[in-house]
Amino acid sequence: MVTARDVERMLEAERNEKQAAHLMRFFKTGPNDYGEGDKFLGLKVPQTRAIVKQAKGLLTLEEIKKLLYNKWHEVRLAGFLLLVEEMDNAIPKRNEKMSKEKALRRSELTKFYLQHSRQANNWDLVDMSCPKILGVFLLYSPEKIRMLKELADSDNIWQQRIAMVTNWMLIRYDILQPTIEIADKLLSHSHDLIHKAVGWMLREMGKRNPDALMEYLERNYSKMSRTTLRYAIEKLPENERQYWLKKEK
Repeated sequence: MVTARDVERMLEAERNEKQAAHLMRFFKTGPNDYGEGDKFLGLKVPQTRAIVKQAKGLLTLEEIKKLLYNKWHEVRLAGFLLLVEEMDNAIPKRNEKMSKEKALRRSELTKFYLQHSRQANNWDLVDMSCPKILGVFLLYSPEKIRMLKELADSDNIWQQRIAMVTNWMLIRYDILQPTIEIADKLLSHSHDLIHKAVGWMLREMGKRNPDALMEYLERNYSKMSRTTLRYAIEKLPENERQYWLKKEK
């Protein structure tokens, strides 16, 4: 069996102090910043993914839990990416019948992710995990969609971002209503990271259904932060972008 310590050692072997210093600035780890106190080994994401590829399917959830509570950012990322791999293995493959065993595994992984979701304590950890864990789960269990509203009601910014960014997977399958509902709940949020997440998901919704985005903008542009609006309209033709940017609230 591969242990959490084995994975940590593999990651530590790739340590790069110069890159770590850059990442600590990029992910805002200074006093009073959103990533305050986070520690980095200095790995780039492809390096972490390569180690995850070696370890996938070889760790128990208990060992993955140890990774999620590690002090190093990249070790926590590895833990979340291993959970993504576990969820991928719990999806029926092409021409495979739906099975009770895989359904139970998806529920188990989702419960585990939610229990430890506050450990996804920076935007990259959120964005690289929630669509492929919670998003996938909800594709197969749409009756559980309420969990997104519960996350949006959390007092934790990372759980709130999870509530929004999980919709990335649902949007790909033209399931748009949850994006609208969670955007409504978070539209008046005070933090820039939530403004960006809401605008990003609205933009993705607009790629699938431009009319849905236009309708949402008409109803809500006056309530949006400038950041949310800019993200939401980023892919519109220039004349339409300028229309929304100049429109009086």
